[in-house]
Amino acid sequence: MGESAAGECLALEGAELTLYRRPWPEVDTAGLLAELVEATPWRQETITLFGKTHLQPRLLSWCGDANASYRYSGKTYQPEPWTPLLDDLRGRLERLTGASFNSVLLNYYRDHRDSMGLHADDEPELGPQPTIASLSLGEERKLIFRPRAKGEAGKLDIPLPDGSVLVMAGQTQTNWKHGIRKLNRPCGPRLNLTFRQII
Repeated sequence: MGESAAGECLALEGAELTLYRRPWPEVDTAGLLAELVEATPWRQETITLFGKTHLQPRLLSWCGDANASYRYSGKTYQPEPWTPLLDDLRGRLERLTGASFNSVLLNYYRDHRDSMGLHADDEPELGPQPTIASLSLGEERKLIFRPRAKGEAGKLDIPLPDGSVLVMAGQTQTNWKHGIRKLNRPCGPRLNLTFRQII
């Protein structure tokens, strides 16, 4: 299938991060992005901050095995069924990483105004040391890492180019939060697919 095992281990204390810059050079990533944006049943959730309810600044969709329900930001998501395209991507990522995945969260950042706040993927159904494979399509955006513990030093900003895969494993979610900031300059759309194993 053209998978490349040439991953780059990124230095971040208390984390296990591997970046594959373009594991499938033969894949038409622009076509893949367009197909996924068109075919995915997107939803825009709300979030309440300081007593006010706002639309979250991105669209999302949750897909996976029938029993892979997921509680995130106070809401429980029942998965949409796998499409042939998403199942093919799951197989590619399983061969690339050696991990197994039964679900995927898709986040669609439409432009520079869409973002994701700092968070850790530490929900109980992911287990204590989840392996999460994150496929990025479209506009390059930086994934920022900041320590979870107050007063701890350290940070890492990782540019995630089109077609790249970032694997987060080990104690990453225990020790670090990550997110995507808004940009001050206009940019094109970005789609991020994070493949997970719900226990």
